[in-house]
Order: sequence, then C-alpha cells, then structure tokens
Amino acid sequence: MHIAVIGTGYVGLVTGVCLADQGHQVICVDNDQTKLELLQKGQVPIYEPGLDELFVKNFTVQRLIFTDDLREAVEKSEIIFLCLPTPSLPNGAPNLQYLWQVVEQMSNYFRDYKLLVVKSTVPIGTTQQISLFLSETTKCSFDVAFNPEFLREGNAIQDFFKPDRVIIGTNSSRARQLLTELYLPIVSELGKIVFMDERSAETTKYAANAFLATKISFINEIANFCEAKGANIDLVSLGIGLDHRIGPHFLQAGIGYGGSCFPKDIAAMLSFGQEIDYSFKILEAVKAVNQNQKEILIKKILAIFKQNLAGKLLAVWGLAFKANTDDIRESPAVAIITELCKLGANLQVFDPQAMLTAQRHLNLNVTYATDMYAAANQAEALIILTDWPEFKAADFNRLADLMSSQIVIDGRNLYSLDKFKNLGFTYISMGRPIVTPQN
Repeated sequence: MHIAVIGTGYVGLVTGVCLADQGHQVICVDNDQTKLELLQKGQVPIYEPGLDELFVKNFTVQRLIFTDDLREAVEKSEIIFLCLPTPSLPNGAPNLQYLWQVVEQMSNYFRDYKLLVVKSTVPIGTTQQISLFLSETTKCSFDVAFNPEFLREGNAIQDFFKPDRVIIGTNSSRARQLLTELYLPIVSELGKIVFMDERSAETTKYAANAFLATKISFINEIANFCEAKGANIDLVSLGIGLDHRIGPHFLQAGIGYGGSCFPKDIAAMLSFGQEIDYSFKILEAVKAVNQNQKEILIKKILAIFKQNLAGKLLAVWGLAFKANTDDIRESPAVAIITELCKLGANLQVFDPQAMLTAQRHLNLNVTYATDMYAAANQAEALIILTDWPEFKAADFNRLADLMSSQIVIDGRNLYSLDKFKNLGFTYISMGRPIVTPQN
C-alpha cells in the first residue's frame, strides 16, 4: 500500500518505520526542518530500542521517505495517518491546533479516494468533526477513522508488531476492509482487530490510559501505607498481582508516572468532565497522589540531611521518565531534580540516554556526569530516579569507595532489601523498611 504518515514524533516515526517494514511504501511528513534534515540523512532523532535497525533497513531500500511536502504525500497515498501532537492547554484540554492546520491544508489536495486515520489522542467527537469538515470542503470520496496507538516507550517496536488489540473507530465498510488488510498480517488474528464507532474508540484511548494511571497511583498509596505500618510493598504487590483479576503489571511502587501520555490524558479527562459538569473523583485523586509521590521522595531526602540541603553534593541517576527512552516529558525525575536545585543542593546527574535531551531542552543548574560512577564521586547521597538496567547492576563496593557518605535513596525500588544488609549503606526506598548498616 501507499501510506502517508503526517508527523514524525514518537508515534509517527515508529508507525512509519514499522509499516515500511511490512513492505508498504511510506512517506513521512514533518515541517520541523532540523528534525527533517536528520531523518533525510538516515539518522533517528529519538532513542527507542530496535528502531535504528528497522529505520536503516527500510530507509536504505527507499520504502521510507521523509519530506515537508504535504501535497505530494497526500496525492501519492491512499491511507493517511495523522500523528500530530495534541499538547495540553492551560485548562488541561488538548490543543488541536496542529491537527486542524494539517486537515484544512490537506483537504485542498484530495483528488481521489482517501482514508484519513487519526492516531493523535483527541477529544471525543473530533473524528466526526473532521469528517463533517471534509464533506463540506472536498468533492472526493473519503473516510475518516480513529485508530489509537498503544505504544509503550521502550517497548514500541514489540507493541506495534505484537499488539494486544487494534482499536478502529469507523462505520465505513470500505475503511474496515482497508484497515483489516493493513493490520491482519501484523496481528495474525482477526479477533484482535476491534471495530467500533468513532466516539467509543476515542473514549477507549483515554479510558485505557486513565485506568493504568489509576493503577500506578493506587499501588503508590498502598506503598505509603506499607511504609507507615512496617510492611513491604514488594511482597504486597506480588501477592495481589498473582490474582488474575488484578495482574502484575503497573504495580511497581515509586515516584509516580510521567511521560507524554498519562499526565496529559488525565488532565484532558478532568477537563472533559468540567465541560459536562461531571466530576471524575477517582481521576482527581490519581493526579493528586501522583504529585504527592515526588514530594514524598523529597521529604525523605530532606529528612536524611536534617531539612537542610544547602551545599550538599548529591548524585542523581536518571532523567528520563522511564528506562529505555530519552523522553523527559513530564518526567518525575526532572521535577525532583528541579526542586532539589531550588533547595540549594549541588547535583551530579547521569542518565544513559537522556543527557543530550535534557541539555538541549532544560535549564538545569546541574553537573552532567560522564557515567554513573562519575556522578557518585564524593557525593553525600545517591538518589535513583529512573529504573535503568545499568543502575540495577551497579557495583556498590566501587560506589562505597567513591562516595563521601554511604546513603542510597531509591525512588524506583531497584534493589532487594537483602542486597544492602551487609554493604554498609543506608538504603531508603519506597514503601519498604529502611536498611541501615546496623541492620
């Protein structure tokens, strides 16, 4: 098939590369000239495991083309995916400015049938609004469908090729046929392609992310309770996660969720509720608990240093909102680092992938270390904010020699409590007892 992907952000680039790898001819469109120059040189501007290899493979054989020529992409393609950013407005509602700019522009280029597929997360009813607009501005036949993405950063390639389900919102038989033809070779099972009306599909995307965010905030609430009662959240998570009705995923206690989806989608749902005078009481609590988790970690750090961080040299491991990505959007790590700087601490920071991203986009008054051990040099405490595998494999005997004080404050519960019983460190984590050298 001839496919256009409009927008080469995280979702658009992964979608375009993976569809090209299925043998389709894919034209990706973006108006960010800096990014476009990198892509046209065969360079991937984001970090995602496995993406580089697939990109080079398909770029080399010219199944994957990058351009800023929207007209050419529309005219040459039958299926057009819209992967435009929908950032939050001050009131939490999604900003559809970029989406509508593209829709209005591309409506001038329809010469024959087009299937427009919205992948951007949009307010309920947006797909129908786009369809109504196109019916008034073009004489060509077309369909508009909503096809939400469920790509986890760090696992996006696997999620694309082995999805739990593919949700498609459309009432058009022609759109159903085309998208079945597109996705069936990927999912291998027709039952994994779920068709529904557009509004239900749009709601499904928000509901899925809201539920997962709720699960994270729930386990963090239980972690705080465990800590107060002397219980171990790891064991509690294991115990409830073995119940098939609950499942083990998203039950890792820590400093809360971040990234480009959960915070934005929770804010959007709360905004949608206000529009219809409905209060999402659970989601209001989810947002509040998530904010509180960052504050809890800062309180732990302040307690160690008797409420005074002025001039304290601290090592920080982690900038990205999760492992296996360089994405720092809404990262709890960045929020905590920013607050620690305000409290007067001197920070030596390291992240395996997000260093350049942070240096380019953030104005943090920190020292960026060359590696995780350099970050710990002479530090009075080590603070862990992202769950990178490299951090889990750290050599604590080496760290003991490097650090001026043997204190670890782990916001991601990377290590078992038993690991620290004989290491000589004070180990403070989330929802678990403190381990001290005397233990």
